[in-house]
Amino acid sequence: MTHLRKIMLEELQRRNYAQTTVKAYVRIVQEFANHFHQSPDKLGPQHLRQYQAHLFQEKKLDAGTVQQHVAALRFFYIKTLKRRYLLEDLPRPKGGRKLPEVLSPEEVARLIDSASNLFHRAMLMTLYSTGVRRAELCRLQVSDIDSPRMMVHIRQGKGGHDRDVPLSEKLLETCVSTGAG
Repeated sequence: MTHLRKIMLEELQRRNYAQTTVKAYVRIVQEFANHFHQSPDKLGPQHLRQYQAHLFQEKKLDAGTVQQHVAALRFFYIKTLKRRYLLEDLPRPKGGRKLPEVLSPEEVARLIDSASNLFHRAMLMTLYSTGVRRAELCRLQVSDIDSPRMMVHIRQGKGGHDRDVPLSEKLLETCVSTGAG
């Protein structure tokens, strides 16, 4: 492990960044360095501009993905290397906001009915009914289902926050059928 990577990891851990964010930021800084075949601490503002243009023009990345690259590189230069002057050299790209595609009730029913077994059906129903994220679903436990209050407790969701989401009667029945309720 290089000295720079070690410092960056320490800075990320001191701020209690999520492990997925830590991995992404380290990977992004590594890709940046590999692109120019130099250590990232030897690269400056012109490299940052070129790289950001490269992400849009050649790699054809979405604005949201480029924003993640910008956040990682900003973190590296500002928090790890303490180069505050580079802040203006890494503008956050403006991303378009598009509305999510909403499935019709028939499409949702077909999706849930396509599950190969009751366990998969319960997972699809939970995702749809509660709006939990995939990682949150993976961490759910039977004790998180509060059937008297008709709530599901989400522990350590995005940003490390706990929250409660409503539990539908139909989802509770399915969870009971799988032995989870």
